[in-house]
Amino acid sequence: MNEITSVQMEEGWKKVLADEFQKPYFSLIKQFIAEQKAKGKNVYPPGQLIFNAFILSPFSELKVVLLGQDPYHSAGQAHGLCFSVLHGVVSPPSLKNIFKEIKTDLNVDAPTHGNLESWAKQGILLLNASLTVNAGEANSHANCGWHTFTDAVIQKISDEKSGIVFILWGNFARAKKSLVDTSKHFVLEAAHPSPFSVKAFFGCKHFSKTNALLKQQGKTEIDWRL
Repeated sequence: MNEITSVQMEEGWKKVLADEFQKPYFSLIKQFIAEQKAKGKNVYPPGQLIFNAFILSPFSELKVVLLGQDPYHSAGQAHGLCFSVLHGVVSPPSLKNIFKEIKTDLNVDAPTHGNLESWAKQGILLLNASLTVNAGEANSHANCGWHTFTDAVIQKISDEKSGIVFILWGNFARAKKSLVDTSKHFVLEAAHPSPFSVKAFFGCKHFSKTNALLKQQGKTEIDWRL
């Protein structure tokens, strides 16, 4: 399968991640996805969108990392950006709760869609820990090697950048804090915005806090409106 190897990625990311693409585990990811497709599984997102986060958010312009766990696994939802769905797709519950918190935090009304590409283009890496999933099977690609790759992404950002705001929601994401050098980066932690934990998520004010951290560094603040 050449879907992964043929997918385009912004040149800065290609350079930073070049070593990872040559490691044995990455070949195993490609092999695993090929095997899933051979078994008749539908894999999301489509091949050309697997690295969408790395296309829309150039490495040189990176300001924020928002970490998700797994792509949406229903048809038409996943397009390579965590929490985001394409135009015309109903926003899932977690995304609706994110918009509610933005409304409370910044008095920004909820959008009519759930496509977060405008955030990505402002320097937010919308990174899922797994970049692919089988249709209807949550976390079905969690053990194929993606976590090794995305952990390396976080580590390289931590090593090569400074002043990045890492937004970690839920226990899974918060465990990634160990990969971040907190002496030169900022970490915002909260409960996950899913309906199961949203009461603890509400009130985190991570959107205004992110902008405050960017402003104090002289960086352009994020326009959270869609």
